[in-house]
Amino acid sequence: MARSKSKAAYMISAVSEQYQIHPQTLRLYEREGLLKPSRSDGNTRLYTGEDLERLEVILHLTRDLGVNLAGVEIILNMREKMGQMQGQIQEFVATLNRELATRQRTFEPDTHQELVRVVTVRSAPRKSGRA
Repeated sequence: MARSKSKAAYMISAVSEQYQIHPQTLRLYEREGLLKPSRSDGNTRLYTGEDLERLEVILHLTRDLGVNLAGVEIILNMREKMGQMQGQIQEFVATLNRELATRQRTFEPDTHQELVRVVTVRSAPRKSGRA
């Protein structure tokens, strides 16, 4: 079941207690650019649900997998890029599906099957003559 996005924000003391992590460690994660909590008018750090999800990933990487902070930064950046790429792929597939649907309506029924056959043949792995 998907989590609902709440607008709740938590102060550093509550986050520190909940995750059994020293507030200085949270400040370090912020200095290193791993976390970016928002700030109140009084300049108090406020952690959102998204911040907490990111913190959970950081803690899993550091505590459970022994990854150092430089590695955590690389992994988090790669996760963001992969998410962007996944969105681009989904957008491309949706565009391709719309284009195929449009062409299917305008072509004869046999033409669509021919297109599918051509795409299948061209994307099939090539066999080399070597043993």
